[in-house]
Amino acid sequence: MRILMIIDGLPGGGAEKVVLTLCQDIHHMGHRVTLLSLRDVCHYTLPQEVQYEVLKPLTYPSSWKDFTTHSRTAYALNHFISLHETKEGTYDLICSHLYNTDRIVVHSQISSKNIWFCVHSMLSTSYLWHRHGLDRWLKKKQITKLYSNKNIVSVSTSVAEDLVCNLSITPRRLTVIHNPFQIDNILNKAIEKHNVPNSPYLIHVGRFHPHKRHDRLLLAYAESNIPAPLVLVGSGQIQQINMIKKLAAKLHLLERIIFAGFHKNPYPLIKNAKMLILSSDSEGFGNVLVEALLCQTPVVSTRCPGGPAEILEKAGMGNMLTALTSHALAEKMKEVYLSPPAPIDKKRLMIYSSKIICQQYLNLATQSQNK
Repeated sequence: MRILMIIDGLPGGGAEKVVLTLCQDIHHMGHRVTLLSLRDVCHYTLPQEVQYEVLKPLTYPSSWKDFTTHSRTAYALNHFISLHETKEGTYDLICSHLYNTDRIVVHSQISSKNIWFCVHSMLSTSYLWHRHGLDRWLKKKQITKLYSNKNIVSVSTSVAEDLVCNLSITPRRLTVIHNPFQIDNILNKAIEKHNVPNSPYLIHVGRFHPHKRHDRLLLAYAESNIPAPLVLVGSGQIQQINMIKKLAAKLHLLERIIFAGFHKNPYPLIKNAKMLILSSDSEGFGNVLVEALLCQTPVVSTRCPGGPAEILEKAGMGNMLTALTSHALAEKMKEVYLSPPAPIDKKRLMIYSSKIICQQYLNLATQSQNK
């Protein structure tokens, strides 16, 4: 089959990592996959086997000078697909990843029959939480219109429910496909040599963004009085990072917190940690929880809207979830630090094996052909 994966760009995020995994492993299964980025942004080392293209700007008709950037990018996308399908035949499956990408794709003239929009986050939380009144109503209406009567993949049951219940979307078809994990690769990378702290430490892995709630994490860490240092892995806007550093200083934690930045291979840090903590307000899926469990590292997570509860309850570790308060998080952190749970049986995580997940994506092409 010929498959096209479209994404807005490849900065260091979880959804972007998922897309790279899908492209690599679907290729290994004998299919032709093209990854098209709408922007020339890539912070990952691209696997050699991934056919990676960056959408090139075109010379637009003079009448387009007042058109939006979305319209112009959609025009370039139409040209790219038309050119490649004329040369090599129709794509059997086209997957659009992330909201900004989806907004471009719906402006294009691509046939909707074999396009699937892959939703990686709780859209109501991501795009409506800070809006009020007319602004909130208009944004909700925009999202509802965007995804209604479309083929949708959601990365968790919670994301699917959010689309239907909170955003009043009626999809053409809706299916849940979890994120893929190259389990053997993760385990091999976890034992690579790496500069990890010599003493016991806690870890949080995630970009610096308001939804990740580093502030809640720091307040909980301060209250817990756990003596181990806290390692923060991830990048983000300087303004957001500086806000967290100011809070750490206010809480007298600067000497106990390590700002480790973005790591292409965070798995040795995860594997050797005493505990991984997820403090978010929402998570479409929660990749880092699966990665930590694979590395046999205890986890604690807020019971936030999205995938974390689904992941941990399926793994028989629902007691590792806690309320969305710093106090509740602190209490659970202390409990797990003093009495770590037994390592999980990795067989329970095989449902996230990349081979299984990639086959579920390939099945989408069959669904498109049948309807």
